Amino acid sequence: MPAAPPRPDVPHRPEQERPHARLRLFGLLAVVVLTAALPLAGATAGPVDDGPARPVAEQAGSPRSGTADKVDDSPARDATSPDAAAPDGRPPQEPSLLKSLGLGLATATQCGPQLASPDGVEAQTCVLTQGRDTWARTYYRNATGAEIGAVLTLMAPGGRTVQIHCAVGAEDEPGLCETPRERTTGRAAEYAAVAEYAATGDGPLLLRSGSNSAPAQGR
Repeated sequence: MPAAPPRPDVPHRPEQERPHARLRLFGLLAVVVLTAALPLAGATAGPVDDGPARPVAEQAGSPRSGTADKVDDSPARDATSPDAAAPDGRPPQEPSLLKSLGLGLATATQCGPQLASPDGVEAQTCVLTQGRDTWARTYYRNATGAEIGAVLTLMAPGGRTVQIHCAVGAEDEPGLCETPRERTTGRAAEYAAVAEYAATGDGPLLLRSGSNSAPAQGR
């Protein structure tokens, strides 16, 4: 009896399934990689030409200007209060009529003291020099409740005088009266000015204020 032909070797089934298992493993790994990459892609994606991202605090309410304003958190202090001190440590002074109305920085002043009468007239009289010109000016406040008059006199070296009359209203507001400007002769320190405040008509003298005088008398 002839021998049976040899049977071809048939691979075992597990060996046939190995390529399919490897494919499934590679597929699972690809899915895991894609799933992990999606959040990163979403976080880095943004609208086109949106420019660099800014901090949230800046977007919410920070000013757009290049520099921020400095805010002083210290409580406000009244310059006229008793405990308010000047930068040099000295106690503050009452604001003068001269300061309340202002003067140019290039104007030299020769002023007497600020005076007040019992009737309610306040005045301060000065000689002013600016460039080649000199003139007299008196600052006032009338709290008498009635209109009064002022006579301002500028006394120049050599006995020359310039005089002007001014009406002073009853508004109880700072005001001024001044003589015309004239060319300075001699030294500015040799000039003097005096202002006399009196009731209208033939009324009494209320206050006399000079540019270089001691406190003058009232009426």
